[in-house]
Amino acid sequence: METVTHELQDTLKNFFGFDKFKGNQEKIIQNVLDGKDTFVIMPTGGGKSLCYQLPALMSEGTAIVVSPLIALMKNQVDAIRGFSNESGIAHFLNSSLNKGETATVKKDVLSGKTKLLYVAPETLTKEENITFFKEFKISFFAIDEAHCISEWGHDFRPEYRRLRPIVDAVGKVPVIALTATATPKVQQDIQKNLGMMSATLFKSSFNRGNLFYEVRPKQNVIKEIIKYVKQNSGKSGIIYCLSRKKVEEIAQALQVNGVKAQAYHAGLDAKERAKTQDGFLMEDVNVIVATIAFGMGIDKPDVRYVIHHDIPKSLEGYYQETGRAGRDGGEGNCVTFYSYDDIIKLEKFMKDKPVAEQEIGKQMLSETASFAETSSCRRKFILHYFGEEFNETKCSEMCDNCRNPKQKFEAKEDLQLAIQAVVESKEKHKVKDINNILMGVLTATAKTYKHNTLKTWGEGIEDEKDDKFWLAVLRQAIVNGYLAKDIENYGLVKVTEKGHAFLKKPTSIKFTRDHDYSNAESDNDDDIMLGGKAGSGATDETLYAMLKDLVKKTAKAKALPPYVIFQETSLEEMAIQYPITMDELTKISGVGAGKATKFGKPFIELIKKYVEDNEIERPTDMVIKSVVNKSGLKVYIIQNIDRKISLYDMAKSKNIKLPELLTEIETIVASGTKVNINYFIEEEIDEEKQDEVLEYFKESESDSIDDALNELGVNDYTEEEIRMLRIKFMSDFGN
Repeated sequence: METVTHELQDTLKNFFGFDKFKGNQEKIIQNVLDGKDTFVIMPTGGGKSLCYQLPALMSEGTAIVVSPLIALMKNQVDAIRGFSNESGIAHFLNSSLNKGETATVKKDVLSGKTKLLYVAPETLTKEENITFFKEFKISFFAIDEAHCISEWGHDFRPEYRRLRPIVDAVGKVPVIALTATATPKVQQDIQKNLGMMSATLFKSSFNRGNLFYEVRPKQNVIKEIIKYVKQNSGKSGIIYCLSRKKVEEIAQALQVNGVKAQAYHAGLDAKERAKTQDGFLMEDVNVIVATIAFGMGIDKPDVRYVIHHDIPKSLEGYYQETGRAGRDGGEGNCVTFYSYDDIIKLEKFMKDKPVAEQEIGKQMLSETASFAETSSCRRKFILHYFGEEFNETKCSEMCDNCRNPKQKFEAKEDLQLAIQAVVESKEKHKVKDINNILMGVLTATAKTYKHNTLKTWGEGIEDEKDDKFWLAVLRQAIVNGYLAKDIENYGLVKVTEKGHAFLKKPTSIKFTRDHDYSNAESDNDDDIMLGGKAGSGATDETLYAMLKDLVKKTAKAKALPPYVIFQETSLEEMAIQYPITMDELTKISGVGAGKATKFGKPFIELIKKYVEDNEIERPTDMVIKSVVNKSGLKVYIIQNIDRKISLYDMAKSKNIKLPELLTEIETIVASGTKVNINYFIEEEIDEEKQDEVLEYFKESESDSIDDALNELGVNDYTEEEIRMLRIKFMSDFGN
């Protein structure tokens, strides 16, 4: 044993360059070397890969590592080769290789050079490969990302369920299964499916003490994200979104606001993804905006924040993604934007899946919603989810709820009633059914099981006690161990020994009410992206009045209506953001460079003097530059107007109607860009009509189309004609 331990230390030092093992690593490696089945649950950053890499180097034969991600395989193989002079020491075998490359891999394996062979599960199941695996000595199988076996895991892969028969077909060799996220339910699934019920289990604590968990209501999200990134300027961060479209949108908004950000998703080609990944590692890129595909193969220790634009589909996903922050033990902030509307949206996405899969997905979403809405310790909630007990005082105010605690209420009688409802309904129901019993809601389930005959039926109806109140009580009862979810029928609530003891002898217990995110908006980013009102602070009414006076004065001097100078929304934003330079003024929505040059000077002078006189602290970090060109459509329109293409032809080629096209042109003009559609107007509207409408807009206080139609005569003009002439007027005089 002494010799083996010494040999382990030598390999660790000489090959990997580490002086000592972390956590359970040494015991795990010893277990693998002893030829025993091993199951490792170790959170991200704990050093999982060393647990199979080191014993592979010390064992006779080749270790087969099953991994679900091709990008991850390549990274790991490159890393191992970096430690060795022999490039054949590690290889991967997957669909990305051509025939020649595959032949080289097989030659190196058969010659005994290769100690680690990374294989995709689909590759492993091919008949020709099973035959090949029988031709050489396999030291052991390592099943990485083992949670992929379980439908209750966050990344279920059906091909993972076929691994055990293949291991048996190749010959009886030890298996090490590894995962960074496993609830008790997933753990049981993995062990059953891999035939590893008697494997030695090594489970590290899921607590990452340096991570700060925070959930914010989903309002003005892109603005809030840009603000956050600017406040953490120069630090590395990852922003996760569920859709590629949102990834592109946020990356573009960050770039426009001077942040070194890049998009990363499966829709980009492999070369571009690799370039982005390398840029992030080399710190040429500070922020990656990504779908969940990013980061699994990235070992960047100093990611300082992980932001979720959308709530993830499961707490495992959330834990794994937030786990990419602060791997070096330093600062790691995890900010999630949450709206219950997003949960509803994710449920809708599931409707085409098989019923059983939908049910599992909904259960996992319900856990995520519970985590977001809880006002008790977030760390305790996550750790309980992974089957670990935790005392919230040890959170050390490293979550928003512990840092800013909600007022607690005496919950002795409420908890008693909740446990009684579970007992009375024979422990056969889910949280929402128990909630319905307490609130007396007659659902199909309640009718089937005659819940309305129970003593606890409707007993929870009281002033200020609603659905949300009882959900909070039930969630806290589960997290504090009075109730538990049945591991076999996940979702069904059972009463624990602690719960039964409480019923016999109730004692004082304090709970908190959940957060209410019902006013959060689920998708309200368009304002900022299209150049709508970006400011969410309070308008400075005094400054706003001064700016309105200046607009009127300027308009009078130039014999133009005030709205041509600056629209009211632009003035409101100026009274929030206090722009004092031309560059800052162009960041105000509806103010392009042309408009700023033409009218801006007296406005920034007025604001500058006002700021100095009143000693105002300006929110300079909050001036968010709009991404006016949200799509290629606006570029297309500007280019084709320059070419004097008919508006009808443009609308037809883009498969939109003329009014929609006019709306796009109006947006371009409102942002301060000059367009000349005279060529089209000359053909469509006679000269007399043109003069009459232009004269009307010159004298009118309002730019309303309806007002213009009423004044000029609904029968004499069409709405489109008025809109086209308003575009000409605004462009000629305002831009």
